[in-house]
Amino acid sequence: MRPHSRQILCVQETFGTNGWHCELVENRDVLRAGFEAHHTRIELIAQAYPQLNALAVVSESPMPVAPARLPVILELLARANKQLTLGGFEYDLDRSRLVFRITNLFDKERFDGDIISSMVHCAIAELDRITPYAAVVRDTREDLLADLDIGRLLMREDLIPPVPGDDMEEEEL
Repeated sequence: MRPHSRQILCVQETFGTNGWHCELVENRDVLRAGFEAHHTRIELIAQAYPQLNALAVVSESPMPVAPARLPVILELLARANKQLTLGGFEYDLDRSRLVFRITNLFDKERFDGDIISSMVHCAIAELDRITPYAAVVRDTREDLLADLDIGRLLMREDLIPPVPGDDMEEEEL
């Protein structure tokens, strides 16, 4: 059995500090975790690349769509990617899954816990944010699909999950 790298052990430590359950994958610098988000259950994978001092955090959620809807889903993700500063959306065609991936290069062998936490939060929040938009595409009647304006769909704020703590700030005011 191959020992885990110092980098993935830093990631595991950060998960523990945040109270997030995770499991290291045997013989790989990978850990897996699951999170309940506002719209969906998210499976998360963190993989360290020790030779690069890099960490990739990937969040995934099942989203099977009919073949006629794939071009529209891919357009949705491409348009959403244009609005992102970090990370990117993908659709895993082989496994019918929405995916968000974010990667960071660290300058030291020991990864910074705050950056790891931010990457995890980002991966969860972004995938949770895109899920209801993808569901609209999935659930639109096929005869109306050609009329679906993806640019306008992405402007719908009623589909965006609430930001944790926003309601508390309003109560305090």
